[in-house]
Amino acid sequence: MDQFRAMHIFKAVADARSFTQAAEQLELPRPTVTNAVQAIEQKLGVRLLQRTTRKVSLTVEGMIYLDRCTALLSELEDVNALFLGDGRRPSGTIRVDLPERAAHHTVIPALPDFLRQYPDIDVRLGSNDRMADLAGEGIDCAIRSGVLRDSTLIARRLGEMEQINVAARSYLDAHGRPQSPAELSRHQAVNYFSSLTGRDFPWEYVDEHGAVKTLALRSRVSVSSTEAYLAACRAGLGLIQMPRAGLDGLLACGELEEVLPQWRPAPLPISIVYSHNRHLSPRVRVFVDWLAQVMQLE
Repeated sequence: MDQFRAMHIFKAVADARSFTQAAEQLELPRPTVTNAVQAIEQKLGVRLLQRTTRKVSLTVEGMIYLDRCTALLSELEDVNALFLGDGRRPSGTIRVDLPERAAHHTVIPALPDFLRQYPDIDVRLGSNDRMADLAGEGIDCAIRSGVLRDSTLIARRLGEMEQINVAARSYLDAHGRPQSPAELSRHQAVNYFSSLTGRDFPWEYVDEHGAVKTLALRSRVSVSSTEAYLAACRAGLGLIQMPRAGLDGLLACGELEEVLPQWRPAPLPISIVYSHNRHLSPRVRVFVDWLAQVMQLE
């Protein structure tokens, strides 16, 4: 069997965690799927999958092989797509990694329109706030916020998101409404910590001279997810800073209130990134262009 086809079958089994489901998805006989995976394992001399009567799981070697398979198969799709000069529509699977709130509140609600425009493209969407390894995980593109520090990535700047300071009305009624940064020492924040370093990000504001200042506020709760960050704020656990986008409803109904509007944090740069060694295939290019429009930052 062709090695690329065998790798494609292995990836289907690994993604589905099932030989039967992979066979159904690929419209292949179950023995063909089983034989393809066994042939890879025999050639490599290692076990890639653990089989039980109930489930299939990846071994450590299997996880490594899956990562490389994903990258290689995606690269092969991209190379083939470079020669789509005959009017055919972009096709294939795009793998994208998005921040949690951007995915849930902006991109996913708009995704049906993209899928209608491009019926031959499928989307595998990771939605979390960790810093994914694009090359290692076979991800085509991702949205990143803040200053980009990874020089191996190519970035397309989408714009900036306005950030504000907010707290639940219940918290402010109990603890008062700060009128200046100097009063923050008497307040409590919900802290947000980096999934990479484990360190809390400081409270940030831009002073009257345009300089960025930081403070370390007292906090009893720290989180690493934007959804958890907002949930903790709504529960009255303290002050938070986050993009205004998506908060209008909570502000309008009075559940949340903006505080210290004269001392907001700096706007948050937003970029879409992809690996420097990735061809920007037609499917990725159209998705990036669509994503820029959906984010409405250009």
